[in-house]
Amino acid sequence: MKQPWHLYLMAFLYILAGINHFRKPGMYIKIIPPAFKNPKLLNNLSGAAEIILGFLLLLPFTKNFAAWGIIALLIAVFPANLYMYQNKKASFNLPKWILFVRLPLQIVLIFWAFQYTL
Repeated sequence: MKQPWHLYLMAFLYILAGINHFRKPGMYIKIIPPAFKNPKLLNNLSGAAEIILGFLLLLPFTKNFAAWGIIALLIAVFPANLYMYQNKKASFNLPKWILFVRLPLQIVLIFWAFQYTL
């Protein structure tokens, strides 16, 4: 059962994460795979998308759109999570098991967002 506070929590977390893209851009740029060109732009776009989608989650008439946007964003950033797992320099020296657990966590986050598309 969906609780209103779950939606507010999700919105808050995405807004906070988005803001962090601008506060500490190097942290995010470091995990963008080299195959993707212009990592600074990608960081800014993903951070802005998180902030905007987080706010749009709070509006009843845009909640559905925002939830689908978050699902798309989570799929789009998956290569960065995979790159963190595969590349020592991008791993922030986190244990390999934590980086591995982050991969299926994307599915949990997608499912959470999907609850608000219905």
